[in-house]
Amino acid sequence: MAGTGRTVAAFDFDGTLSRRDTLLPFLQQVCGAQRLYRGLARQAPGVARGLLRGGAHRDAAKDALLVHLLAGTPLEAVERAARRYVDVLLAGRLRPDTVARLRWHRAEGHDVAIVSASPAVYLGPLGERLGVQAVLATELEVGGDGRLTGRMWGRNCRGPEKVARLDGWLARRPDGTSCEVFAYGDSAGDRELLARADVGVRVGARPIPPSPG
Repeated sequence: MAGTGRTVAAFDFDGTLSRRDTLLPFLQQVCGAQRLYRGLARQAPGVARGLLRGGAHRDAAKDALLVHLLAGTPLEAVERAARRYVDVLLAGRLRPDTVARLRWHRAEGHDVAIVSASPAVYLGPLGERLGVQAVLATELEVGGDGRLTGRMWGRNCRGPEKVARLDGWLARRPDGTSCEVFAYGDSAGDRELLARADVGVRVGARPIPPSPG
């Protein structure tokens, strides 16, 4: 239940703030179209099985694709690609309706967090451009040589992990336990996040209004 503290709005990203999936276009920015398509073709059976079976299998399929495409890539190169990709996203790949709702929350003085399974390497810079207070997203592991291992560092930020990340962030705030939480999501991976919120908004094909009421 809502308490007497501040209001927090937690937004999923892919399909909620963005028009569609953003990971594959980002990987194309990093490694090029030909390498991406070859990697997808090679990993397709495992990825398909992981998506169908869900849960840890889905995470393993994502991990395998990232290892194949990103292992050995310098972090600096990935960060440069991420900055270019943020410009692409802002130029027309975000949903105007949910971005308007995010801006409404900001105008109301609410704190905003993006909670997403997509990589923090580009959602972090994007979150700064959108003026959010936190980006809670999947981290990519970096080796001691400054190159990506291709593996995820920690858990894939999906399903129950979204709630764990949000609650962990709230617990570090002075008013964390008394915040009213709005949450926005569009898929099964957001089910737990929407259920945890005081106000859960399922985003679909129909645009949501710029303010709740």
